[in-house]
Amino acid sequence: MQSRAILLETGADGLFPNGRSAMRRMLLATDGSMGASRATEVAAELASATGSRLSILTVGGNISGEEMRQLARAEGNAADALEELSNQVLRQAKERAEGAGVTDVRVQIGWGDPAELIIETARREKADAIVIGRRGHGRLAGLLLGSVSQKVATLAPCVVIVVP
Repeated sequence: MQSRAILLETGADGLFPNGRSAMRRMLLATDGSMGASRATEVAAELASATGSRLSILTVGGNISGEEMRQLARAEGNAADALEELSNQVLRQAKERAEGAGVTDVRVQIGWGDPAELIIETARREKADAIVIGRRGHGRLAGLLLGSVSQKVATLAPCVVIVVP
């Protein structure tokens, strides 16, 4: 990925929505898709440039039935397969962040509704920003129910950066 200049602008009162004057905590939501991969690059660059802690969250269970069957055959059961896939997504994202110079990286797996878990995690961790890809694995569900990124952008307690 080419290096990009990052310009941070604050609101009219000069502060981020949480009342602090600097970005210290970022949350990256990833499902391992191409869109999430681009979001990982942006989050890593931004966290590195601002010296922010980067928490990386993936939500288990967000894969197709065919992917689940293939994983279950390889792993022996569906629960182990989901956990292994989630761990793989987190490992790859963490490696990319550390490779970009982020020194404080934390990873976690959540289970349930992706949008709700992202928002809940952002609140719990007092995130200054959430970085998320515009489209993940759930294309059809996104068209029918509204995408995860749309829900997060609407309901999040902080700045949301949606990466195309």
